[in-house]
Amino acid sequence: MLIVAELSANHNHNLQIARDSIRAIADTGADAVKLQTYLPRSLTLDVRSDDFRLKGGLWDGRWLYDLYKEAYTPYEWHAELFELARECGLECFSTPFDLEAVDLLESLGNPIYKIASFEVMHLELIRYAARLGRPMVISTGVASDREIREAIDACREAGNDDVTLLKCTSAYPARIEDAHLSLIAEMRERYGVKVGLSDHSPGSLLPVMSVALGATMVEKHFILDRKIGGPDAAFSMDRDEFAAMVRDVRRAEAAMAPGDGIPADEYVTRAGRQWSRSLYVSAPIAAGEPFTRDNVACVRPGYSLHPRHLDALLGRLASRPYQPGDRIPAAELG
Repeated sequence: MLIVAELSANHNHNLQIARDSIRAIADTGADAVKLQTYLPRSLTLDVRSDDFRLKGGLWDGRWLYDLYKEAYTPYEWHAELFELARECGLECFSTPFDLEAVDLLESLGNPIYKIASFEVMHLELIRYAARLGRPMVISTGVASDREIREAIDACREAGNDDVTLLKCTSAYPARIEDAHLSLIAEMRERYGVKVGLSDHSPGSLLPVMSVALGATMVEKHFILDRKIGGPDAAFSMDRDEFAAMVRDVRRAEAAMAPGDGIPADEYVTRAGRQWSRSLYVSAPIAAGEPFTRDNVACVRPGYSLHPRHLDALLGRLASRPYQPGDRIPAAELG
């Protein structure tokens, strides 16, 4: 099993904390460290309307743009962090959130492309990354069966068959009783790909259990010390907790050898769509003007038109005026 430490926002925009975190991750025995590669504009619009304010959960009341501004990893850090990880014996890879991010990561020799749960419907991004021929890892937390199949098909249409799905409960933190780990085997059978676990629950119980269910990868958020705070601190493991999880997972692997995977069913859990992508108006459009890439953006949240309709929408004439942040109704498709 590949054990991945997700650094995410747990650097608090302090490069030294990011460096120290990577060194600490290496000390835990993890196999890899994962970054997230985006700018706030990669994910959403800087719009103050109700759609763009988070409702409920850990970040209740926050504006999407402000949260991502706090959480992103500066692009100028990436080359140094990739090199440091390699020096520490870690595989370093990242989650891109737009095409620009893919280009940056490819220039750094990114070995794996991870697609976040809320990006599963961003088929243009998936195709763009998959065409590079690197392994693709796709979280499924908010995705429907159709969306998962579309994501896998996008990889295969790009000539890439190396796909791993991650069973994921997209809640922060997630409850153990919502994990539905017994369904991992069904995902493997249903979609014909490898399956792992992206876990936001407390402790290491679920990663250890996933070994017995045949998971090939586990991903947990890592933080140097929860006292530093930050958007992801509440559901991240510190150095000692992560090291204990690695030891327990390795013991579970030893107990399961050779190849005693337990067949089980899997349930694809769905959560709120506020973190997923949809098509929003990004620049003013007059009635009768066409929808174009200059005035339509595939961004979070997921309340507007599904990204699968992008090609059908582009070139159509708007039936009424629109302002940035407006949802695009299905009626515009004709």
